[in-house]
Amino acid sequence: MADVVCFGEIMLRLTAPGHERLLQSPRFETALGGAETNVAVALAGFGIDVAVATALPENPIGDAAVAALRGFGVGTDGISRRGKRMGIYYVETGSGYLGTRVTYDRTGSALATVGPCDFDWPAILAGARWLHISGITPALSEAAADATRTAVECARKLDVTVSCDANYRSKLWNYGASPASVMKEIVTGVDVLVAGADDFREMLDVVAEPADGGDYGSIFEALSEQAMTAYPNLSLMAGTWRDVRGANSNGWSGCLRCRDGFHRARYYDIGHIADRIGTGDAFSAGLIYSLLNDASPGEALEFAVATGCLNHAIPGDFHRTGVNEVRALLSGEGLARVQR
Repeated sequence: MADVVCFGEIMLRLTAPGHERLLQSPRFETALGGAETNVAVALAGFGIDVAVATALPENPIGDAAVAALRGFGVGTDGISRRGKRMGIYYVETGSGYLGTRVTYDRTGSALATVGPCDFDWPAILAGARWLHISGITPALSEAAADATRTAVECARKLDVTVSCDANYRSKLWNYGASPASVMKEIVTGVDVLVAGADDFREMLDVVAEPADGGDYGSIFEALSEQAMTAYPNLSLMAGTWRDVRGANSNGWSGCLRCRDGFHRARYYDIGHIADRIGTGDAFSAGLIYSLLNDASPGEALEFAVATGCLNHAIPGDFHRTGVNEVRALLSGEGLARVQR
C-alpha cells in the first residue's frame, strides 16, 4: 500500500466569491477538502508515499475527487466506491472583524454510512508505517466511529504508528453520542495526538489550569501533562496556538510535549491571510513528515508550525508548498520576495 494512510472524508468545498456571504451573488468557487485528505496531499507534496482510505459515491463527482487525488500523487486503492452522495461544506471567507464561517452538508454522505467491516484494514495497512485519523470522522455517525475504531485496532496489531488530530467540531456531533464517550476509547490506541484546549476539554475530559495562569503555552503545558498521565499510550502531543487579531491578521505558533520534555515553537506574525482553513492539517502533515524522517521533537515542531504558517497564504484546503520552501522560511530566507 503506502508508507502513510489517512482515513477520513473528502468533501466538495463551495466557497462564496471573495468575501461575499453565501449566495450574495449566484456563484460558488469549487474545490476539494477534508482534514485527513488535506494531510495526505501535503505529505505527497513533501515526497511521502501516502494513500487515502475513504468512501466516495460511484458518480462523476466521486470520479473527479479520485482523479484529483491521483493528480497530487495520493494513492486511492483504499477508497470504497459506495453511497449516494459526497459530503459538502460551504465557506464564507472572513475579513476584518467578521470571521470565516463554515456550513456543513454531510448527513448521509458516503463515509457517514460506512461500518467497521466496509474496509479491508489488514490489506490497506499492509506495509504502512503510519495511520492518520481525526476526531471528525467519528463525529459523523456511529458507523463511522466504529470504522475509525476498527482502523486503529488493526494498526495497533500491525505495529503501525497512529496519529490523531482531535479536531473537535461541535456542529457535527449530532447522533446522540458524546464526543468524550467515543474519543476517549479511540485515543487509547493513538501514539501522536494533535489537540487544542477545546479538544482536551470536550473530547478527552481533560481540564487543567497552569500554575501561573499564564499564556497559551503554559495552558497547553498543563493540559498535555495531565493528558499524558491519563493516556500512557501517547508518546507525543502537539498543538497550534493562534492569536486572532482579525480575520486577516493572526499570530501563529505551536507547542509540543513528548516523554522527554516540553517545546515551544517560533512565533509568526501573519499580517495577511488568504485562507486559514486547512492550516491545522498542514501543521499535522509537517509533524508527521518530520517524525518519519527522524527529526528531533523540537525540530519536528518547528517544521510543522512553519508548514502551517505558509498554508495561510494559499487559497483552498490543500497545502501546496514543498519541503525546500518550508526550510527556507525556517532559515529566515526571504520567501516573500519575487523568486526569479
